[in-house]
Parts: sequence; C-alpha cells; structure tokens
Amino acid sequence: MRKLLFVIVVAFLSVGMYAQQPVNKYIVKTKGAAKTVQAAAVVEEEEKPQDLLTQYFRYVSVCDWKEGMRFMVIPDKKDIIIKTFVDAATGKMVSSLSLRHKIMIYKGHESVGGIHEHLNFNCEDDGKAYYFEIPSVSYEDYCLGRSGVPALAYLGDVDMAREVLMGKTLLTQANQYYVDTELDGDGCAPIFDVPVNTEVKVVAVGVGTRNFPVKVIVADENGREFFQNVAISRTNSGMRDDEFDASSMKLHSFKGSFELLSDNMTASSEFKDYLGKDVYTLNSTTMADSYGARVKVARLSVFTIKDIKPQRGQQYVKMTLTGHGSGREYTMMVILRSDDATGDIATMSEHLFSSIFAWGDPMKMEGVRQSNLQNVQKGIVKVGFTENEVRLALGEPTDYGTDDHGHYTWIYKYNDRSSLYARIFFSIETRRVTGAYK
Repeated sequence: MRKLLFVIVVAFLSVGMYAQQPVNKYIVKTKGAAKTVQAAAVVEEEEKPQDLLTQYFRYVSVCDWKEGMRFMVIPDKKDIIIKTFVDAATGKMVSSLSLRHKIMIYKGHESVGGIHEHLNFNCEDDGKAYYFEIPSVSYEDYCLGRSGVPALAYLGDVDMAREVLMGKTLLTQANQYYVDTELDGDGCAPIFDVPVNTEVKVVAVGVGTRNFPVKVIVADENGREFFQNVAISRTNSGMRDDEFDASSMKLHSFKGSFELLSDNMTASSEFKDYLGKDVYTLNSTTMADSYGARVKVARLSVFTIKDIKPQRGQQYVKMTLTGHGSGREYTMMVILRSDDATGDIATMSEHLFSSIFAWGDPMKMEGVRQSNLQNVQKGIVKVGFTENEVRLALGEPTDYGTDDHGHYTWIYKYNDRSSLYARIFFSIETRRVTGAYK
C-alpha cells in the first residue's frame, strides 16, 4: 500500500513537471492564469458530459473510426497509474505522462495471432507507432460499448467547434464555470457568480479533457473570461448516455452551459428566410444604435437583416440590421408573426415585423426616382409620380375608379373607410399622376 501511495505521489509530481513544457495551439487559457515554476500535483477536472449540436457533431463509435482521425493524449488521474499505449517498435508499455499533449493519428485496427486486437496509432509529434490493445474482448464486442481508448481526447470535435463557434455570441445557462489559475499547468478554479442568460462571446476554443474534449473560453461585455469543458459528439468520451443525463453533469454538456443564439446554423427555417434580406421602414421608427442609444429612423430607410436572436421566455426577437449607405448597425425588438403576439393584440401590432418593415429596397423598384424620395418619405404625391412612388408615399389604395377623361383613380380612405383621405388621378396613357386631391 505504501509503495502504491509513493508511486501516485511521484506520478503527480511528474505531471507538474510535464505541465511546464511548451504547449501547442490546442492548449488555451483564460486571462489571468499565472505561470508556475514549482512541481505541483495536477488534478484533472471532474468528468463532464454533454448534449450535442447534431447538425455539426456526430457520435462516432470505435467501429466507425476512420484512418486519419486525430486525438490528443490527455491522461486522467487513473491513467497516471494504468498505462494505455504500447510502443509498437519495442512492445513495451509507455507512460501516459510521457505522451501527454501529444497527438495520435488513428491508423486502423488489426488482429494479432488470432487472439489480440490492436488499435493502431502514429504519433504526430515523435513520429513513432503505438497501439492500444483491446482488453479481453473482440473488436466487434468492444465497439458496442462506450469505453473507447483511455486518455485520448477527440480533436475532431475541437476543430469543428473552432470552425462553428469562434466569435459567436452565447447565453450562459449554468451556475458554475471555471477560470485558469496556471498558465503552464492544469490548475483552475470554479466560479459561481455568472448570472444565467449572461451574453458572452467565444474568444478561444481548445482541448479540455478526455471525457469533455472541447474547452470553450468566453468573455462577457466587461472582458472577463471563463470557460467550460464540454462534450459535444461524445466520441471516445468514455461516458454512458445515462451519465450524461445526471443533473450534476449537465453543466458540462454544451446545452447545459450555453445557448447559441447568433449562429445561423441554429436558426429555425423561419429565421433563415429573414437573414440577409433587404427591408425598408414603412414609417419613421426608433432603433438602438451600436452604442445602445435610441435613434429615430426615417421612413423608407433601407437595411439588411444581419441577425435574429430569440429572447428567452419572450415573444419578441432581437433583430440586428445593417443600414444601407452608412453601414451602421442597429437593433430593435420585434414580433415576427401576428400569431406570436399574446395579450393586447392591438398594442402588440405596432411591434409586428409586418407593421414596421416591407421587403426590398424602394430605390430598386421600377419607376422610383431619387429626386422624388424626399416627398415620398413625407407622404406627398406630386404630378408626374409613378404608381410605385405613390405606393411608397401613401400605401396601397382602398378603392379604384375611372372617369370619362382618360384617367383611372386610386382612392384612399381612413381606417373606418367612411371618409375620403385622398384621390389620385393617373393618365391611362402615361400611367403617371395628373392630379392629387386630399
């Protein structure tokens, strides 16, 4: 027993020494981590499970591994004692600590002597060949479980997370996150003061642990950084599905820690129909500029919809728009559809997307001229206006008519349709306004 304790202590000290070696691009740290010089016992973070973004992260069982899949050696506490890999050249077991942070490339499996099954790897860092011997069962039986290869964190999830999450805006969902305490080691500390639904931005993505391989570092609006290690596809996580569902582990699933709002890949098909489209304001309206200040926007101002974020527990969405010409960004809260509105429908109607915007760019409409835009914005109709210029100035007519003098008319009435608001006369020949009466 004493000998075993001695080995464990030595192993922990060794981890501290290896922690001081240079790290690669997969090792990322939150701001404020201090450089350590002493050999310190490393404590791997507790095992953590996950949900998944099914569109981009797919679980791959050992049976479906393809040659070229990349993993990083991240020894857990038990891997310090139990060796995982065999040096193919010497046939000897290799300490997991000596391989720590090295990248293994999967090279397929083979049967040896009819009774041994090997999963083969090449080390990207030292160029050597290694293998993991499947313990006591066949390759096919081993694939049925979730065991995988100990000490290996799947880098496929890390690389994909970098591609789809970097720079994205998230909302926090957990009550606990972490900050690094060592720049050149694994020291970290939990924090408990991040409010749920805090808006944060992904500033770095790196490798976490074998069980939860994606380390997502985020920053709040004040620049404070913290992270969570999460499993996404669960490939080689070594965790059963029921373990991922445990309440104490939910914070280490992606959806247990973060809600992804600004990424188009998670937008519903309805949102995707809005994103990137041009709209113009039907009336003068108020928006928030990039500094949060309220600004008045004129009628017929043209924007491109950049982003839509659903608001948790609300019928509104936060819409981000880019102004044509100025390139400035604005935001406003809108209700996309009338069937989304609850409560006082009359009050809500002024916040409906269809009450605020129309699709397109007025200046791209046939017959709309820049020289008439100022009058159109004010709702003034002049002789010589085209049909589209009248539509932009007054909207669609409530009635149509003709006279005996070669004219057709558009009639505008008030909402109750009981009294005349305006009558516009068009020449049948030129289809231009010949007279406007209010």
